[in-house]
Order: sequence, then C-alpha cells, then structure tokens
Amino acid sequence: MKLKMTRFLAAVLAAMSLSAMAERENVWPAGRMPDAQPHLIAAMTNEKAKGKDPYLDWCPAPAKPNGCCMILISGGGYNNCCDVGLVKMWERKFTDAGFQCVNFVYRTPRPQGLPIYKTAWEDGQRAVRLVRSQAAKRGYDAEKIGTISMSAGSHLAALLATSALTPAYEKVDAVDDIPCHLNWAITGAIAYAMTDGIGVPNTRNGQAVDARLDDCFKFDAKTAPMCMFHGSADVYSPTASTFIYRELRKHKVPAELHLFADRSHGFWGRDGRGDAAEAYDNWFDRAMEFLTQMGFLGKLAPEEDLLKRYAKDFHDPAKYERQELWPKGQIPDFQKHQCIPYLEWYIPADLKTKAIQIIYSGGSYQGNSPDSFEVAPARRFLNEKGMAVVTMRYRTPRPKGLAKHTTAWQDLQRCVRIVRSQAAAKGLDPNRIGIMGSSAGGHLTLMGVTSSRSRSYWDVDKIDRLPCNVQWGVGIYPAYALTDGAEKNNATGGNDDAARLVPEFTFDPDTCPMVFIHGDADGWAAMNSVKTWEQMRRMGIASDLHTLCLRPHCFQRKASPGTGSYTWLGRIWEFMNHRGINK
Repeated sequence: MKLKMTRFLAAVLAAMSLSAMAERENVWPAGRMPDAQPHLIAAMTNEKAKGKDPYLDWCPAPAKPNGCCMILISGGGYNNCCDVGLVKMWERKFTDAGFQCVNFVYRTPRPQGLPIYKTAWEDGQRAVRLVRSQAAKRGYDAEKIGTISMSAGSHLAALLATSALTPAYEKVDAVDDIPCHLNWAITGAIAYAMTDGIGVPNTRNGQAVDARLDDCFKFDAKTAPMCMFHGSADVYSPTASTFIYRELRKHKVPAELHLFADRSHGFWGRDGRGDAAEAYDNWFDRAMEFLTQMGFLGKLAPEEDLLKRYAKDFHDPAKYERQELWPKGQIPDFQKHQCIPYLEWYIPADLKTKAIQIIYSGGSYQGNSPDSFEVAPARRFLNEKGMAVVTMRYRTPRPKGLAKHTTAWQDLQRCVRIVRSQAAAKGLDPNRIGIMGSSAGGHLTLMGVTSSRSRSYWDVDKIDRLPCNVQWGVGIYPAYALTDGAEKNNATGGNDDAARLVPEFTFDPDTCPMVFIHGDADGWAAMNSVKTWEQMRRMGIASDLHTLCLRPHCFQRKASPGTGSYTWLGRIWEFMNHRGINK
C-alpha cells in the first residue's frame, strides 16, 4: 500500500510542474462580478495569495491534441477548493491523452444569504462561456467541452450539465451571449444533491422515503451526457448519483453510472483511509471508455465478436466432468417439453484460487446454452486467471402452469448444492461459490442471491440437506427484475417510482454482494440493476455496479476496443479482487 501511494504522490508532484506553466485568466471583467461579497475568495488551498477573482488556469497544450477540452473542478464543500493533488493528476492524465485542460477555480467559502452553490454556479456558467469562446484559438472543438470534478465540485458540474438554459446571473457583456452548456460531465461523489443532505452529509443516507433530488437541477433540453462515480460507503450518499441517473434516463440522455462497494468519500477505503490511487486510475479508464463510446474521441473502431476474442480454452481436459443435476426419475415438477439439466466442471491446469464461479446464460427462460457468448468467454477468462468454473444448463422452455423461473430456480439451487458437496474433493472451497447469469439468467442470479432460504423443491437426497446460499453474484443485464417489466421489456424504463422490485426476490439474511453490468440503452432496463443495488445498500450490503452508455441488451456480444463493452470482464475480476474472492 505504501509503495502504491508513493507512486501516486510521485505522479502528483510530477504533474505540478505542468501547472507551474499555466496561463491564468480571470472569469469576470473588473467590477462586473455578480453577488460579490467581502468574504469570498478564489484560490486553491495550496495558494499563498488568496485573490478575490475566480479564474481559469489554462494548462499547456497537449502534444497530440484530440480536439477536446476538459475543465477541472475541485471539491471542498463550497468552503474551499481543496483537491490540489487530484486536479494535478487529472491535468497530467488528460493532457497526456490529448485534452486541452483548464483548471477552474470558483469563489468560496459559501455565500451569505444565497444558496450555497449560487456564486460558484455564476462563476461556472461564465467559465464555460469563456472556454467555448477560445475553442478556435486553442485548437479544440467548441462542442467537445466537458468537466471532471469531485464532491461539491461535482454538484456544481451537475448543475452546469443539467441546467444550462437557466441563467445563473444577468448578462454583463458580449461573452454572455455564448451558450454555457457542457457536452459531457464526469463526476465523482456528487454531494448535496438529495434533500436530506443540502450542505451537509446525508442525515438519512439519502434513502428516506421522502428524500428526493434537489429541484435546482432542471434537466433541460441542453442536458449533457454524464458519467458518474460514487462509493457505496460515502456519507455524501451515492443516491445523489443514482437519482440523477434516473432523471437522465427519463430525459433520454445517455449516461453511465459506476458504483463501488466499500469506497468512502474521495474513493478512499470504507474507514476513510487506505489506497485511493487504484480507484482514481479506474476512474480515468472508465471515463475514457465513456468518452470513446460517446464518439467524442473520434470514430469508434470496428466491433469485434466476443466469442472470437475468447476462443481458447484454459481448463485441464483431464478434469472436465459433466453431471446431470438430478437422480434419474426424480426431477421436481418434471415436464416433457423441457430439456434435461446438467452441469460441467472446468478446472484450470494452473489453479490459483479455491473459489468457484457458476455461470449460465439467458434466453427469456425459453432456451439457454452453456456454450453461448454469455457463458464461454467468461468461463475462459476466469479459467485463464486460475479460477474453477462450473457451467449449468437449466430447464427450458418455460414450465407450463408455473412461474416462468420455477424449474430454472430449482436447477440452480440443486447445482449450488452439488458444487458445494464436491468442492473439497476437487481442492476447492465449498464456502466460496458465486453465481453469474445474463438477462433471464440475471433474474435467476437475483433469485439465487436474494432468496436462497426459500425452498424451491422438496429434498430428493442427502445433497439437498446442504445450504444453497452463495457468497457473491454477478448480474449481467438482469431482466424481469421490476414490476414494469416482469414479463418483457420495461414499459417505463424502470425509471418511475411505481416500478418496484418483483416480489420473488425476498432479500433474506443470506443475501450477498453483487457486481452488476448493464447497457444504458437496454430495453430490459438498467434500472433493474440500479434499483436492486439501491435495495442492497439499504440492507448494508455493498456491491459494485456499472452501466454502459448507448449500449443495448447483449452489449458485449460485439464491441469496439476502447469501450466498456469491450473490457467488461475486467469489472468482474476487479470486484473479486476487492472482495478477496480470488485469493
């Protein structure tokens, strides 16, 4: 950990040399600053001289410009601009990536007699206009201007992104005829957005039934696409990000949401300490994938087929084994039109962990295949990492006269019990079992994660005396999770408050953490994943979640390099690393 932080700090110090050469420009003309108050200053906390005028620090031009401009916005509770090291790191990373960077420093501390954000918002709208006015001079596209921000700075960025058509101040000169909308906003740990946390940490975790999004965010016709990052353990509640995400979806604005278990404010560990460097690197990588997918960085590369990318097997053929799930003649609720269920063991020759991942496909509960693009690539990816994988074929098509998932759920519970009963003999841990499914298989995963104490069949042999709970789940675009889409596509996109989690998810005491990955443009809406994540957080269960802008159902089947749909398997491995699953 010390070594990681040393590298992080070294990178920050190296980046400081860039800012030393920055070109400073005041935001307002002399004597024309609105709502001037004697106590207000504009300075980063490391500046010795504390000036009164908000400013832009133009960073040196990138060596290889990509035509984009990134405005850097510090947090600090609207009391100061304190994210000195973080701004330096952003400057270095985005300049290296070809962005013209500019550090925007707004007035603090909080104004008197006005909303806490008012003077910063005035400064922000003016700053965006100035940045747009200099596009031709500085060599970037006037419609490729966005922000990256933290905390109160992210509250400000969200205001700039959602409310550009609401004037924050009266016109002072011709610059104010220039539009002040953003083209994107990348936010970290948005503060003060929920009504139980205006100006303070959320008093009721942002989760009270009457807690709502502050109406200062207008979500107008110029609302920009957003990519939001938040930690589940943040006292400035991540519901700020999930509620903004919901509104963006209602307004059909592309967005990404990246939520991380056990990360507190500033992306430190749950206890406020630990290493944030890896989280910041992750943040940068996901942000670049978002900008790539949105087309801001140029034309997308041709999409590549997932099965072709992961065509090679890494399991030990001598250890492969196929087993039927049920003793002959003892399949519960047997129906002749359904397939016979089975499982397969894939154990790598170089086993590096005792954990076991069970994987199965989707298929609307009408069909499923353990060799599909939803299973085989993930199995090969994890086998290459040194993890044992069990694939399952469950009974389909849908049973007659029963709920659509009933027989598949029986098969999943039986599969977990068989795997648990045989794990030790194969050198694996019977208490380190995870399940993973996509689409209808994602719904099935939610059944296995949230409802393992609910009996789906009567015991057929002694194996059924074993528990069928699991230690983690992986939900890939789970379908049928909300009441507005219990049988087909979500009728309201899952965005309406009336769309609730379906009753078959009991969220019993054995409910375990999950990682969710979902396309933002999926008809089986990403809110299936988001609302499940929210419910788990209410229970104190920390999970990861990633939505992918512009991406539909089966986002991963074909994807362009440099996008989140291409690197999605890495999110699963990161989750396992953070949970200690793959040790």
